[in-house]
Amino acid sequence: MSRPQNSIFIPPLFTRLGQSGMVLAIVLLLGFGLRLWHLDLKPLWLDEVLTAIFTMGRGYQDVPLNQFFPLTALDQVFTVQPGLSCADITQRITTESVHPPVFFCLLYRWMSWLNPQNWVWAMRFLPALFGVGAIAAMYWLNRVAFSTAAGLRAAALMAVSPFTVYLSQEARHYTLPMLLITLTLAFLVQMQQDVILQKRLRPLVWTSWVLLNSLALYTHYFCLLSLIAQIAALTGWLLWNHRSIARRYWIGWGLAISAIGLSYLPWLPTMISHFSRPETDWLIPYKPDWLDRLEPLYQTLVGWTLMVIALPVEGQPNWIVIPVTLLIIGFMLWFVWQLRTGWQKHWQNISNRPGTLLIAGFTACILLQFFAIVYLLNKDLTVVPRYNFIYYPSVCALLGACFTSPRAHTHPLIHPFTLTLIAGLLSSIFVVNGLVFQKSYHPDQVAQNMAFEPEKPLAVVVNYRSPQEVALGLSFALALRQQYPPETIDQLVRFAFVDRSEGYSEAWKKLSQIEQSLIPPLNLWVVASPGMRTKDYPQQLTLNAPSTPGTRPKMRCLVGDRLYRQGFPYQLYRCRSLDRK
Repeated sequence: MSRPQNSIFIPPLFTRLGQSGMVLAIVLLLGFGLRLWHLDLKPLWLDEVLTAIFTMGRGYQDVPLNQFFPLTALDQVFTVQPGLSCADITQRITTESVHPPVFFCLLYRWMSWLNPQNWVWAMRFLPALFGVGAIAAMYWLNRVAFSTAAGLRAAALMAVSPFTVYLSQEARHYTLPMLLITLTLAFLVQMQQDVILQKRLRPLVWTSWVLLNSLALYTHYFCLLSLIAQIAALTGWLLWNHRSIARRYWIGWGLAISAIGLSYLPWLPTMISHFSRPETDWLIPYKPDWLDRLEPLYQTLVGWTLMVIALPVEGQPNWIVIPVTLLIIGFMLWFVWQLRTGWQKHWQNISNRPGTLLIAGFTACILLQFFAIVYLLNKDLTVVPRYNFIYYPSVCALLGACFTSPRAHTHPLIHPFTLTLIAGLLSSIFVVNGLVFQKSYHPDQVAQNMAFEPEKPLAVVVNYRSPQEVALGLSFALALRQQYPPETIDQLVRFAFVDRSEGYSEAWKKLSQIEQSLIPPLNLWVVASPGMRTKDYPQQLTLNAPSTPGTRPKMRCLVGDRLYRQGFPYQLYRCRSLDRK
């Protein structure tokens, strides 16, 4: 089925910029600049700390536990261990995490090659590069499925999307699978076109689809949802057109699916064991009720909104939150209206329909799987917008296609696509400056609260029961390190992880037995589990003072007047020598 040449609409805004190659280059540069801007400004949060530990070739045994240590000791934890293979990284990931290994192996090689001074910037740089690659892949997907103009539109939308800029500045494995999924969709569309045009099977296309999907499965478990959706979308389309489908296409399709399954068999037992581990239990509501059952619906709408526009509302006063929220709602209502018009015009072009049905079918199947997981397995994937990376490429492709339809009597500067780009660009500026998609548990804010008296010695104790709580404490420690001058931090600050697996009473006993070198008076902050309240903290704790030969002096730590809660509570104690009142 051929597409009429005069059906491609290139808006005046793009026409002035020149040929499509130049426009694509500008889009890629814009996307690259947004992703690298302030790349190391925001603090590392829990999940990024986990990434750092594994990609440095380290494990939890490298973290000093049940002892007070200076913050400069973190240099050893976050230094790349040389000479490891991907098999070594994979072994550690298998036992200490619940993720496939490809991203961590790539990032380890990247960090080993760079050997950077600023390891936070370097660790986030590779996901940012994958994010730029996804922009180029998006252009190719829509060019194959629809037209060059649709490819440019979709690439531009992805370049300024606050959602993808946020993901690209995370040291996590989201942009790599997003890139792979975009490429697999492009090859899936080409496979569909082979069927439509009754062409012979192109081995390069079908083999590439198999290899990319296999690689994606070893990159992120959610790529299994993508594979199921791709199989369902193309199979459904083939069944709808079954009378005109030759047997060789069915055979080729079955062989391609079987090849992916065979490639994943070695990792299948590990995946099953990971699914039974407790690390994902945080997705389960504590006390599910009817309101919890409604939350995934509006959380999904919020996730869709953040793909297009994201303005500062987190931690802002009501006089900012209310008008900004109303502005976002008004923009999205206008946006949906514009999409409705664009969809109608896009659908009128018969040549667009096969690709549209395939990509829309993929999106619908992903959403069905999401809600099946939410309502059947009681794990709310919609609670965190970042998981939408799995179907964002298909959404972006459809948005780009809808905005490509010609509109009569529309000035380029007030074209809906132009206004959408401006909204996305403004939102991305807020993202890179940390005003939107703020880091979970706010490690920078926690550090500022703890260091409220920077001239006084400070001890921080994190009670832990799981590796995730150790990673959370490390994110606080890394942020706290930024609050003190390098020349005084070792004299003023000590940090400790205390095991609470046997209960808090045993944890307080262990704390009283740990040696520490800070001289009283000092401030002590105690980080506990999310359910801990002020009355649950003991009114007094005992802490060792610096010892001298033949003496083991103690400090009395009385509960202070400051308690903060950033998901996890942390309580202030003020410590004095026992001989002082």
